[in-house]
Amino acid sequence: MLSRVSWRAWSWIVPVAVTLLAFAVRVVRLSAPERLAFDETYYAKDAWSLLQHGYVLDFIDGADDRIAAGDVSGLFAAEPSWIVHPDGGKWLIALGEALFGLTPVGWRISAAVAGALTVLVLARLLIRLTGAIWVGALGGLLLALDGVHFVMSRLALLDIFLTLWLVCAVACLVADRDWLERRLAVENRWRGWRPWQLAAGLAFGMAAATKWSGLYVLAAFGLTVVVWEVAARRRWARAQGAAPAPWWNGVLRAGLPSFARLVLVAGAVYLISWTGWFLHREEYERRFGHGYGDYAAWGHLAEPTGGPIGGVVDALRSWWQFHLMTWDFHTGDYLADKTHPYASHPIGWLLPWRPVAVDTNTDVPAQQCGAPSDSSCISEVLILGNPAVWWIGTLAIVAVLGVVLRRRQWRLSIPLVGLAATWLPWFATADRPIFSFYSVAMVPFLVIAVGLAANGVHRRLADQGRGAWSLTAICAYALVVAGLFVYFYPIWTDVLLPYDSWRQRMWLGTWI
Repeated sequence: MLSRVSWRAWSWIVPVAVTLLAFAVRVVRLSAPERLAFDETYYAKDAWSLLQHGYVLDFIDGADDRIAAGDVSGLFAAEPSWIVHPDGGKWLIALGEALFGLTPVGWRISAAVAGALTVLVLARLLIRLTGAIWVGALGGLLLALDGVHFVMSRLALLDIFLTLWLVCAVACLVADRDWLERRLAVENRWRGWRPWQLAAGLAFGMAAATKWSGLYVLAAFGLTVVVWEVAARRRWARAQGAAPAPWWNGVLRAGLPSFARLVLVAGAVYLISWTGWFLHREEYERRFGHGYGDYAAWGHLAEPTGGPIGGVVDALRSWWQFHLMTWDFHTGDYLADKTHPYASHPIGWLLPWRPVAVDTNTDVPAQQCGAPSDSSCISEVLILGNPAVWWIGTLAIVAVLGVVLRRRQWRLSIPLVGLAATWLPWFATADRPIFSFYSVAMVPFLVIAVGLAANGVHRRLADQGRGAWSLTAICAYALVVAGLFVYFYPIWTDVLLPYDSWRQRMWLGTWI
């Protein structure tokens, strides 16, 4: 049995070790492919513009070819770009480019760091939820070796940064719930100073500043923490033999301060993330504000607001009009009739059913990979989940839901609320091209479900004297996950394969 000091040390040593493993496998072959792949063409270049100018300019035609050739001079056009996502995640990509330049490693290294840090935060979160270091190690390993999370940690896309901030926010809320429980053990006082909730608000703000879909998770967990607190205080009152306060009283006393610490703080962070836009708003107004395509002029520009704060009011009005344009881009008719060969309905994301190929090189001569002379070679980067993580994770979600219906345990609500908030909103936009790689934000909550389910099963079997059997099964499962990671590694990392070897890995026809 570990002493308390030893346990605390190992509760960090093990997650850090898994994190280093996650980072190591993510940086190997990080420069493959050696060109902008898929939507990297937007975000890597946007990040470079932020680094060079402080806001996003359009790029000249043929910029991708010049970047691939190592020529990064004269890439910018004269006008600002219509950015359809905030700049928070792009600034993180820019950090890597500041270190390594506009190169494949430069635009991808920040994603690799973010992916590894997500493994660390998730492992620590699971240890906090279960009190078992092995559960944290298992969860960290599953996330480190999942294909969707792995590939997205090696691309300059925004979703991996969104995932990191969401996991950080949820981890802070769980720490706040533990803080509340410790305080209730002493006294039932309402305290305004809740540092973990403030930290969660900062993290949710960065999530929203990366992609707007982070707002769904903020809303879902914002309501959830109020339910947690009201239920905890009512249980405390009953344990003391007192009558619990009315629900509405608890909701107001918990909800209003939580709204300030979460939503208002997140809103402030989100607003700050648009600093570059505000500093260059005249350029945006000049291009977009006086009529742009089918979009009407921003009426307030014809008659500016007077008074001492008129400039601030007009800046905010222009910012709001820009948001309305962007919202219409995402939800309006423009995308509704568009198609894409890798688009998929979210109902199939849990299987996974339709992965996304971000880079493919086909019909390479057979001699380059040792294929038979009548065959060929192929390399691919396919955003495909590790089946052992996704299929078992889906079963674990069902199992957790079954337990919650019988017993109310606040910890078990985390994977359910998280999965609902990162998955269900996409059904509303299923009539336009959406992609399964958005599901990278779902993976941590599937892993949390696996960890909680595995811990529950192990504890029950251990009470029956069969704990060794459950640990053996869990270790075998981890080995299966690791084995599938090795098996699918070539199609996640652009390794050149004989066509037959590649085809063997296409278990479903929809994977091609």
